[in-house]
Amino acid sequence: MDQTSSKPQQVRRRRVFYIPGYDPIHPRRYRELYRKEGAAQAKISGYSLTLSPKRTKGPYGWHAAAEMDGQRTGVDIEVLVWSDIVRGSMEATIPGTYWQLLRTAWIYISTGALRRLMRLRKGPVIAALYPVGMLLLQALLALLLAWGVANVFAILDALASLGGPLAALIGWAAGLGAGYALLRWFKKRDGKFFAYYLMHDYAHSAASRGAIPPDMEARMRQFRSLIREALDDQGLDEVLVVGHSSGAHLGVSVLADLLRNGLPPERPALGFLTLGQVVPMVSFLPKAKRLRTDLKYLSQSYEITWIDVTAPGDGCAFALCDPVAVSGVAPEGKRWPLVFSAAFTQTLSPERWQQLRWRFFRLHFQYLCAFDRPGDYDYFRITAGPLTLAERYRDRKPSQSRIDVPVSKFTSVAAE
Repeated sequence: MDQTSSKPQQVRRRRVFYIPGYDPIHPRRYRELYRKEGAAQAKISGYSLTLSPKRTKGPYGWHAAAEMDGQRTGVDIEVLVWSDIVRGSMEATIPGTYWQLLRTAWIYISTGALRRLMRLRKGPVIAALYPVGMLLLQALLALLLAWGVANVFAILDALASLGGPLAALIGWAAGLGAGYALLRWFKKRDGKFFAYYLMHDYAHSAASRGAIPPDMEARMRQFRSLIREALDDQGLDEVLVVGHSSGAHLGVSVLADLLRNGLPPERPALGFLTLGQVVPMVSFLPKAKRLRTDLKYLSQSYEITWIDVTAPGDGCAFALCDPVAVSGVAPEGKRWPLVFSAAFTQTLSPERWQQLRWRFFRLHFQYLCAFDRPGDYDYFRITAGPLTLAERYRDRKPSQSRIDVPVSKFTSVAAE
């Protein structure tokens, strides 16, 4: 039974804007995930949740109707798409990807960001080092194959007594060709290795040393316009922005600009839910002044409710790291975010946890999925239930094990 079931209904109509992380896949993936996992959670928790085509204009989305604790709610969920930008950033050739590896490693090491990130959580740092190690291993195997093929040619040449530099040249050309073919084989099967995908992800964040690229700034302005338009709809009770993974720090800047520009006096409640955030990967970089400014600004706002949910079981997120505090920009009047854990080891049964604990990328999406032992975090109650984000967590205390001390070397902000 939901602990808030006795409270009066606050939301009958809601719009949810979901900002995904670094994902090149069509947003229908998120609709299918919501449909499948929502049905599973509804069965476990004893409520009703059904999906139908979207009823609003704008980006890809869907409509959900829910009946929870005798109260009915309608929600329109839209995905704020930037997958085309992601795909564009993933078009690097094999040599280009290895150049990205060297450049990205240099940026994080030379600025001291990598060392400071390791003071937070080892999991996401290991996840960041994984593509480096995997790509170097692939390169080593390719070199060994090239050397092996060249030596086979040399042995055959010796047996045939052909001699001459031409035979050696042919051998090394064949060897290098075989090595490059192996690298292409690895890249083609990156859906299993995730080395290229993760390398492109980290390279995209680090390419401008934390500054937001112009194409991303333009897309974020579009996001802001869509959210502002929803806030003008007085028929809504809540507008909820959900930022997952890299989408969390995008949401921070989108909403900070939105608040600076002013909100309508009569408007729905505004909530911001960040899930599995990796904010420090960007905010710890030297040119992330814009992001640090927005973190500081948003953390003081009375016009928004910001909840940050992570879990130590998610090795790809900076679990329980207050993104404002660890970035070194927490102001004296800091209000947000409220940081607490989804506690995978408690909200998933031992059997389910055993099935998922080594599936690192799947666990990074668990926030959007069903829990067979749900606690006070339920993605479907938050997005389709009868309470606003503010009311649902009005009495929630932050996790005691959160990290809320300044760690970043770079704490400068833009002029406000």
